[in-house]
Amino acid sequence: MILTSLILSHARPYRSWIVWVFVLQLVSTIAALYLPSLNAQIIDEGVTRGDTDFIWSTGMTMLIVCLVQVVTAIGGVYFGARTAMAIGRDLRREVYRKVDSLSALELGGFGTATLITRGTNDVQQVQMLVLMTLNFMVSTPIMCVGGIIMALREDAGLSWLVWVSVPVLFLIVGVLVFLLLPLFRLMQDRLDGINSVLREQIVGIRVVRAFVREPFESERYRTANESITAVSVKVGNIFVLMFPVITMVLHLATAAVLWFGGHRVDAGDMQIGSLTAFLQYLLQILMAVMMGVFMVMMIPRAVVCAERITEVFNTVSSQTIAKDAQVAAPTTGLVEFSGVSFGFPGAERPVLDNVSFIAEPGKTTAIVGSTGAGKSTLVNLIARLYDAQQGAVTIDGVPVSTLTRGQLAQVIGLIPQKPYLFSGTIGSNLRFGRADATDAELWEALRIAQGDDFVRAMPLGLDEHIAQGGTNVSGGQRQRLCIARALVAQPRVYLFDDSFSALDVATDARLRAALGDATKDATVIIVAQRVSTITEADQILVVDNGVITGRGTHEELLEGNATYREIVESQLSVEVA
Repeated sequence: MILTSLILSHARPYRSWIVWVFVLQLVSTIAALYLPSLNAQIIDEGVTRGDTDFIWSTGMTMLIVCLVQVVTAIGGVYFGARTAMAIGRDLRREVYRKVDSLSALELGGFGTATLITRGTNDVQQVQMLVLMTLNFMVSTPIMCVGGIIMALREDAGLSWLVWVSVPVLFLIVGVLVFLLLPLFRLMQDRLDGINSVLREQIVGIRVVRAFVREPFESERYRTANESITAVSVKVGNIFVLMFPVITMVLHLATAAVLWFGGHRVDAGDMQIGSLTAFLQYLLQILMAVMMGVFMVMMIPRAVVCAERITEVFNTVSSQTIAKDAQVAAPTTGLVEFSGVSFGFPGAERPVLDNVSFIAEPGKTTAIVGSTGAGKSTLVNLIARLYDAQQGAVTIDGVPVSTLTRGQLAQVIGLIPQKPYLFSGTIGSNLRFGRADATDAELWEALRIAQGDDFVRAMPLGLDEHIAQGGTNVSGGQRQRLCIARALVAQPRVYLFDDSFSALDVATDARLRAALGDATKDATVIIVAQRVSTITEADQILVVDNGVITGRGTHEELLEGNATYREIVESQLSVEVA
C-alpha cells in the first residue's frame, strides 16, 4: 500500500522514539486493564467481608497502578507526537525539494494550487494519521484482546455479549470506510479547485477590479465553495450517523450486561464486583473499538493524500541537473545556439524550430518578434528553465545541461518578463544575486538600474520592507529592482526578457546608457517589444513563429527584412498618432 510505504520510509530515523511509544503505551494499557480487576476485589472481598485493611492495601495498589497508567500514557503521547510532527516536517521538506527539482514543464503540468495543497494539507492528513496510529496502534488491540480475556476471567457466562457487540461495531466501521473513501478523494480534488480559484483571484485582484468583474469572480468562488461544501456535507452526514450508532451499541451493551448480569447475581452465579468489572471491561473493549474507528476513519483520506504526495515524488523531471561540477564554469559568456528546437507537450507545432545564432561577449544581441513568436522561450533555454529537445545550447562551448545550478547562477543573470520580488527588504532582495554583496555595491547596482533615487527617498533605504511579489512598489520600480538584483550578481551573460516594458522612454534611455559601461565585458541578450530599446544593439534577431527570419543591425534589417520593417513602422505610426 502506498500509504504504508510512505510512512514507513519516513519513520526509519525515528525508530527509537517509536520503541518508546510502544513500551509506554503497552505499560499504560496493561495498567488500565488491571484496574477493574482490583476494583472488583475491593467490592467482593473487602466491602463484603468488611476487611478495612484489605480495602486500604488494594486501594493503594490501585492508586499506584493509576499513577503508572497516567505517567506512561502521557509519555507515550509525547513521543508519538514528536514522531508524527517530525515525519510531517520531513515530508514537507521532501515535497518542497522535489518540487524545486522539477522543470517548468512538470510544474506547469501540476499547477501551483495543487502543489501547495499537496505540500501542506495532504502532508498534514498523513501526519495526523501517524499521530493517531502511534497513540492507538498499541493500546487499541491490547485493550480489545486483553479486555476480552479479562472479561472472560470475570464471568464466561456473559461472553456472548462481547461476541455480539464487537462484530457489530466492526461491521459499522467497514461500511463507513467503504462510503468515505471516494468522498475523501473527491474532497481533495475540490480543495485543489477552490485553492486555484482563490489564488488566481488574489493575484489578479487589480485586473478584476479594473474590469469590474467582482460579480463574475464572486460567482466562480461561490461555485467552487459550494462544490467542496457539498462533498464536506456528505462526509459530515456519515460522521453524524456514526456517533449515534456507536453510542447506541454502547448503551445497548451496557443495558444487556446489567440485565443479564443482574439475573446471574440474583441466582448466585456471579458476584457484584465481577459484574462491575465485566461492565468496565466491556466498555473498555468497545471504547478501544471506537478509538480504532477514529483511526480507521482517517485512513481513507490519508490514503488519497499519500497517493497525491507519492505522485509528486514519482514525477521524473525532464531535466537532469548535475550535482557536482563535471566541467569548469564558463568565464567569457559566449552563447551559441546550434539547430535548437523546442515544443511544449501536446502543442501542434514547436515553439522554436532549428534556431542557430551566436551572442558574443562585449556585444548586445536583441530579439524581436510578434507575441507568441518564441522570444521568451529562447531566453529560458539559455537559463535552462527548459531543455532543448533538439540541438544544443552552449556557453563558451559548454552545454548548459552539463552545468550545475550554482554554475548557471554564477554565469547567467536573468531578469524575467514578470518581475518578482520576495517578502523581505530591498537589501535582502538585491542580495539574491550575491549574498556577500556590500551596501556600496547594492547602491551602485541601484544607480545603474536608475533605482537609487526612489530607494533613497524611502525612510529606511535598503532596509525598506518589500511585500510578497513586490506589491507595495510600482511596476517600474519592480523592474528596476530586478535589474539591480541581476547587476549585483555580476554574471557573464545578462538575459533581459522584456525587462524595460514598464519604464518610460527617458528612464529607459538612461538605464541603457548606464548598462553599457556595467556590462561592456559581458554578453547581453535583450528581448524587447519597443524598437527604441534595441536600435543600438550589435545584432538583432527577428523571430517569427519560432524561426529566425532575419538578423543584423537596425539599419540592415530596415533595408532587408520586411517583418522588422513592419514592426518599426507600426511603432512609429503609433508614436506619430
